[in-house]
Amino acid sequence: MKTESILKLFTYYKSLGERTFDALTDEELHLEPSTDANSVAIIVKHLWGNMLSRWTNFLTEDGEKEWRNRDAEFQETIKTREELLTKWEEGWKCLFNAIGSLTEDDLERTVYIRNEGHSVIDAIHRQLAHYSYHVGQIVFLGKLIKGEEWKSLSIPKGGSKDYNTTKFSSEKTDRHFTDKV
Repeated sequence: MKTESILKLFTYYKSLGERTFDALTDEELHLEPSTDANSVAIIVKHLWGNMLSRWTNFLTEDGEKEWRNRDAEFQETIKTREELLTKWEEGWKCLFNAIGSLTEDDLERTVYIRNEGHSVIDAIHRQLAHYSYHVGQIVFLGKLIKGEEWKSLSIPKGGSKDYNTTKFSSEKTDRHFTDKV
């Protein structure tokens, strides 16, 4: 089905966030680099709220639920790593369940986000872009916080030549780039 590739991309970005969480201490998850910047914990809380709102009853209700309090998502209330991981998993589970239940016919349907119509495919792409943006923030915060201790989650700085040499010395394959991540 057409959603297989998109599910792999969502899984990939989920894994980047999790690998960053693993690199950070509990204290570092709550570090705000400046007064107007969000901590990793706040970004996770925002993603959680967005995911629950967008993916709950995805095909039948507006993606911006009346019960969502978006402004509260940017208040530091997550106290523990366990709470952070629980919210993270709850949000992703809602997303994966919604996308996993779609049929081919559903992909051409119209869904609404704040009363703006989107094809299901466009709504999925909108959320993929939104989540990759925020996961990128999480990874960047991890890199800033850890400094020289940071271990790259992709091709390390200065490692492109070696990476490409390895890739081009292998046979061509037909697979998704996330299959070996």
